[in-house]
Amino acid sequence: MKKISLFTGLICACLFNAQIKFEKGYFIDNSGKRSEVLIKNLDWKNTPKEFEYQTENSSDIKKEDIKNIQEFGIDNETKYVRKTVMIDRSSDQLNNMSENRQPSFKEQTLFLKSLIEGKANLYSYEEKNVQKFFFNTENSDLKQLVYKSYYINESQIGRNNEYKKQISENLKCGIDIKEIENASYKSKDLSKIFMKYNNCSNGNSVNYYEKAEKKDLFNLNIRPGFNSSTLEITDTYSSQSETTKFDRKSSFRIGLEFEFILPFNKNKWALFFEPTYQYYKSETESVIFPGQLFEAKFTRSVDYKSIEIPFGVRHYLFLNDKSKIFVNVAYVVDLKLNSNIHYDSRDLEIYTGHNFAFGVGYKYNDKFLAEIRLATKRDVLHSYQNWDSNYQTTSLILGYTLF
Repeated sequence: MKKISLFTGLICACLFNAQIKFEKGYFIDNSGKRSEVLIKNLDWKNTPKEFEYQTENSSDIKKEDIKNIQEFGIDNETKYVRKTVMIDRSSDQLNNMSENRQPSFKEQTLFLKSLIEGKANLYSYEEKNVQKFFFNTENSDLKQLVYKSYYINESQIGRNNEYKKQISENLKCGIDIKEIENASYKSKDLSKIFMKYNNCSNGNSVNYYEKAEKKDLFNLNIRPGFNSSTLEITDTYSSQSETTKFDRKSSFRIGLEFEFILPFNKNKWALFFEPTYQYYKSETESVIFPGQLFEAKFTRSVDYKSIEIPFGVRHYLFLNDKSKIFVNVAYVVDLKLNSNIHYDSRDLEIYTGHNFAFGVGYKYNDKFLAEIRLATKRDVLHSYQNWDSNYQTTSLILGYTLF
């Protein structure tokens, strides 16, 4: 409990000390006045309704929202514009799916994210499980590109792909029909088509999607380190249960981590899994019937080797351009290798359960890292009804990002 409390305090300290990053940007208010400011860049996954900013001459944090702002952006990266549109919010989630093929439009005033600007403009709007795209050209008003899933029966879901017809009717320069047919209702495919049209139309284009697209979304990390582990085994078969405590042992561990950066919120979230070799070896002497005629000494030993595979989520907190701290939590699947426990005159085969692990660490220059990881109890005699075990590990992990 003391370790867990200390670990929780360390994580809270990391969160408290992480800097908030403001970047050079601007906003245009309802009167048309443009203000150059520093905007808190959250790399929004869901389209924002408000934002925080600072002026260059003050560290005070101020807030503006959609009622007062007609446009805001972060220089050379992101731009949002306020538009009043007819939007269909139909869900692709089966439990909320409509049975009607036709969209159900409602008028709303929203910030739309600019993806492509030129003779044809492409915008996106995202909120929770809803993502919709909007477009206009020199000759057409702003409209939603229509895509809708609808429920037919238990074994069939329909798709309204009207957006393909809208594109073919409005973007007639340089766009192949086959390309439209193969285009998914996604930012990447639609942006490619709109850029192609703008280039064909000899119009100047701005590709915000390409500017914001994350190039480095995968890291391969080698992670050696040291484990400090303990093991307790309790024989509950007899009327008086007996607990054997093996010594704390230090051992080497080596892992290869596959990290997938999620493409929103400024690369602050990641998923990872890390196949890791670990081992624990210890022995102790036990005396049965001490002081009696039948007194006997036995050696109790454990030789435990396994491949641990943590599956987890990680959150980064940026201190500056080169330094960041992170916290992570993982569910650990354990695949035992050739392992056993010798207990007096019998051999117990190790069958491991799974457990959780919590970590906090520091990464420098996106290359070098150090992490402290605390694992919860793991039962290594999982298949035995009359035996309890408690295997716990604290790890110091060093790491290097290969690419």
